[in-house]
Amino acid sequence: MKQCHFCVNNVKHVDYKDTETLKRFLSPQSSLVKTWKTGICSKHQRKLVNAVKRSRFLALMPFVSR
Repeated sequence: MKQCHFCVNNVKHVDYKDTETLKRFLSPQSSLVKTWKTGICSKHQRKLVNAVKRSRFLALMPFVSR
């Protein structure tokens, strides 16, 4: 079973400005990858979703890739 990236690295807050980390959990079509595929725990998955949404709203990340 995969380990949660954020739990292993002792990350308390998922930062919406850290787009390189957020891109690791997006598919090539810029959609979020499911929890069972990435191995992220549910607590950090919820924080990740909110960070990606905030980052997209502030135009740091695209909604879709071309």
